[in-house]
Amino acid sequence: MKEEQVRLTDEIVETAYGLLIKKLAFGGLTAKNEPAFQLEFGAILKTVGQLYEFRLIDKFNLEFETYISLNEKSIKSKSNRARVDILIKYQDDKTLTQAVIELKFFKKHNHREPNNRYDVFEDISNLEKYRKHNIDLCYFILATDHSHYVNQEQYSEDTGDFDFRHAKEYKSGNVLKYKTDKPYGDDLILNGDYRFNWEKIEDLYFLKVKV
Repeated sequence: MKEEQVRLTDEIVETAYGLLIKKLAFGGLTAKNEPAFQLEFGAILKTVGQLYEFRLIDKFNLEFETYISLNEKSIKSKSNRARVDILIKYQDDKTLTQAVIELKFFKKHNHREPNNRYDVFEDISNLEKYRKHNIDLCYFILATDHSHYVNQEQYSEDTGDFDFRHAKEYKSGNVLKYKTDKPYGDDLILNGDYRFNWEKIEDLYFLKVKV
């Protein structure tokens, strides 16, 4: 059944994510940038996913930096084709379940602020669109060694809308506006309600949002 396949796909992602963050935090894996973070996560996803090929007809595949088709323009690509970080396909001879994962890896020494915070909400906005176009599950995952995103006392009024610090909430329909003289991006409005719960392991912080 489709529902069971979706549940198993979610289980694969959750299991792989749990392994990833512990191995990164405790030194079992090393990722110094976002591409390396993506590759390490992909390797774990592939290993876990293949264990869920219980029958000969069960197939687990993933693609990196691939494109999906939309019926509307993506904010990121400005076209009807959107490039996603990771696309998962878990299927049998009758049913296909697809999941998209968008990743960010923010290093303290590359403090690209406040644009990084805008990019997080932009990714979530795009993931909401993907859910409308035959994508069953969508996840946003962020890793960082910089507490600025997690427990900074406050942000400037100009960019304070883009706030995903620990335990902060976003309510559906709220306008996120970049209020500087030259805005980095257009206003964003998300459809869902979100609560941002960070996990700290050793010197790293991790955020996972299921869209």
